Formats: sequence, C-alpha cells, structure tokens
Amino acid sequence: MKIHTEDFRVPEGEDVDLGKWPTDVGPLYKSKKHYKERLDDHIAQLSALQQLHYASGRYAVLLIFQALDAAGKDGAIRHVMSGVNPQGCQVFSFKQPSATELLHDFLWRTSRDLPERGRIGIFNRSYYEEVLIARVHPEVLKGERLPDSLLVKTPVWQDRYRSIVDQERHLHCNGTRIIKFFLHLSKDEQRRRFLERIDEPEKNWKFSLSDVRERNFWDQYMTAFEECLSATSTRDVPWYVVPADDKDNARLIVSQIVVDTLEALNMHYPETTPERHRELESIREQLAK
Repeated sequence: MKIHTEDFRVPEGEDVDLGKWPTDVGPLYKSKKHYKERLDDHIAQLSALQQLHYASGRYAVLLIFQALDAAGKDGAIRHVMSGVNPQGCQVFSFKQPSATELLHDFLWRTSRDLPERGRIGIFNRSYYEEVLIARVHPEVLKGERLPDSLLVKTPVWQDRYRSIVDQERHLHCNGTRIIKFFLHLSKDEQRRRFLERIDEPEKNWKFSLSDVRERNFWDQYMTAFEECLSATSTRDVPWYVVPADDKDNARLIVSQIVVDTLEALNMHYPETTPERHRELESIREQLAK
C-alpha cells in the first residue's frame, strides 16, 4: 500500500488527456482508523521537516492547489498542514482581482505573497487562474485592461504559459521549490458534493448558484486544464494530478508528495561553530551562578 508519488506526476512535454488520468484509485488505507494513522504519520514527518526547513533557512517552499469547485482544496490544506507551525506557513487564497491588481501584469499580485526562505507558502488558486478561468470566460481577460493588440493576439495563452514557466524556473534557480497539485474530480462526484452542500445546513454557505452555472463549462475547463498542465509541468517544477473523488486518498497522496519533496532537500540544522560553543559555555556558567 506504498504511495508511489511518481504515478501522479505529469512528465515534462507530455500531452495531458485528463480522460486517461483517474479521479479515483484503490483505497490507500484499510479503514478509517488506518487512514488516520497514515495521515498522522505524514503530519508528524511534515512537522519535523518544517522545523528543520525553518531552522536551515536555505529554501522556500510553495504549494499551489488548483481544481474545480468542490474538489477538496480547502480540506486538503487544512488536514495536511494541521501539524505545521503557523509561524512558518502562510496560506493565500486568490479570487477575483481587485481594481489595483488589474492595473498590473497577471503575475504581480501573487508575486507579492511568495514565501521567503525557511517558510512554506500555500496558494489556494494562483496565477494559473489567468490561463484557466480567464480562458473559459473571455470577458475576464477583457476586464484586465490590456492593450487591444494583445487581446487579438492568437493565442495569448502561449505567451502566458511561457511567462509562468520562466518565472517558476527563476524561482527554482533561486531556492524556491514549487509543488503544484491539480485535484482531479469527476463530474459525478462534484454533483454529489454539491447536493451534500444543499442537504447539510452547515455546508449551505459553501454553495451558490454560480457553482452550478460553472458546470455548464465542464468540457471547456477540462481543455484549459489539459493544455495548461501540458505546457507548464517541467522536470524541476512538476504538476501532480491527484485523484480527488476520495478525499482521504487525496490527502494521503498530497501529504506524501510534500514529505518526499522536503526530504529530497537534504536539509541540516545549522552547525555550531567553535566560537558559538565557547559563547554557549560562557552562558552556561552565568546561568549556573
């Protein structure tokens, strides 16, 4: 029941057909108790690695979550990161751009919130919205006040893919490790979760009529995601397509990928120099008095 995270990684240069990527895989746990034990183990590992990550201060880590509505982004972030020290982690949710943000290039508003070395940043949606929702709804692109010459350029998305890949390459070369998750949900499972939000009063607030309207664009979103994943998954900054019909499975897969990525950084606590040893011994003597 080992989780082979490479099974979910999109190879660089691959043409993605999401119809061939599963939205569900065999359970990675034997029971609810076993699931909790596995997740708790991942959380404990992640907590220790995050402390080491903070102390070493050599890398920054950015987790990006993209998905259609009800795929479980919020729950995955909440459960997987539950053991992380809040001082070393920040979550940013990117929704409709503000008037000020629309006056800048599409990467500007997310660039302000990139994590510093030693910290973990989480983007709940991201700059990828600019090649997803803006593609499905062209009126969004028109509202960004771009020059007319850019709006008629075909295809504008290729330029944006290039900008994204260039920025992610730049960040990687400067010590930021980016992990990108696409939570892959089936249309039937989304429908079931929407009905659940209607049936359970405590979930009513999570549901709106616009969520249903967006289902009418399902095929367009699948095309947008396929081309985005194909164009922007690279060796150093890959996409992971996580089957999301089973929320518990998805959380185990996401947590394992994060743990594997942090372990691969081969981090160490800062070494104590002889001068520092002498200083500490001096402090010990003062405290002993």
